[in-house]
Amino acid sequence: MSPPMSPLRLLVSDSQDPLFNLAVEECIFRQMDPAQRVLFLWRNANTVVIGRAQNPWKECNTRRMEEDGVTLARRSSGGGAVFHDLGNSCFTFMAGKPGYDKSVSTAIVLDALSRLGIAAFASGRNDLLVATADGDRKVSGSAYRETQDRGFHHGTLLLDADLGRLANYLNPDPKKLAAKGITSVRSRVANLCELLPGIDHQQVNDALIEAFFHYYGERVAPEHISPEQMPDLPGFAETFARQRSWEWNFGHAPAFSHQLDERFGWGGVELHFDVEKGVIGRAQIFSDSLDPAPLDVLAERLVGASYRPEAMAVLLRQLMSEFPARAHELAELEAWLVTALR
Repeated sequence: MSPPMSPLRLLVSDSQDPLFNLAVEECIFRQMDPAQRVLFLWRNANTVVIGRAQNPWKECNTRRMEEDGVTLARRSSGGGAVFHDLGNSCFTFMAGKPGYDKSVSTAIVLDALSRLGIAAFASGRNDLLVATADGDRKVSGSAYRETQDRGFHHGTLLLDADLGRLANYLNPDPKKLAAKGITSVRSRVANLCELLPGIDHQQVNDALIEAFFHYYGERVAPEHISPEQMPDLPGFAETFARQRSWEWNFGHAPAFSHQLDERFGWGGVELHFDVEKGVIGRAQIFSDSLDPAPLDVLAERLVGASYRPEAMAVLLRQLMSEFPARAHELAELEAWLVTALR
């Protein structure tokens, strides 16, 4: 008989794709056997991760993100928006109850920092702080969730994060969005590299792994995973497909209203949309244009369309073929709308 499988699992992502890493987390939380005790280590290339109930168009400067090649990813837990780059070392713990709660994983992370020579302490619900000459500074933020049978704790250690970039993408465009979202807050933070010059991601991972093994009193081989080497997790392919979809990342936004206005040589246009789950549910267009007929047709067709630039472009191209005499004006309208919705 082969020996029973160890309930300890160490997953290490070799991918910097945030959509892959979030899908791994989701499977760990929703589908993994809670008899296993898991540590998952990962980091994301440039990404804004928003909370489950947040409105990306309100929270994020989506246009600047697109220009800079920053991914938008929605997680399935609540809370505010955070910016991840390769200067964040991320960790995820999952274990069954009873016998596990956040104090266990917090102790493991504090032990890992101690092994690196950093004396940190837990503060409030979710933060780890280090005392500096300039006062206490946050070096780790995390979130904890639980279900009836398991606890799940994920967080990030600020290694060498570009703290200024957060503001670039979390300050939304001044779009007129009357929205009920969770507005993101920023804390006084510090990078570990300021406290320990030369520290790198691998050292942080190694310290977390050693602290994890030490706590549980056993060692296991790491499972290296990536989109090319998919993890052995139940339902992973379906979860990854959903996490990559526009419908989840953008379309899952709470209902909100958007008002846009612009003046062209041929008249002023004011648009009002109601958007729910990324789809336009109501559209009104007001204009002092001498011939508003194409705009009336556009307002009708916007209902049911996706709230995304590509959908606007398709509708306006159709109108150009139906109203060829107004093609120039409609082209101006298209250029404006496509930019306004990015």
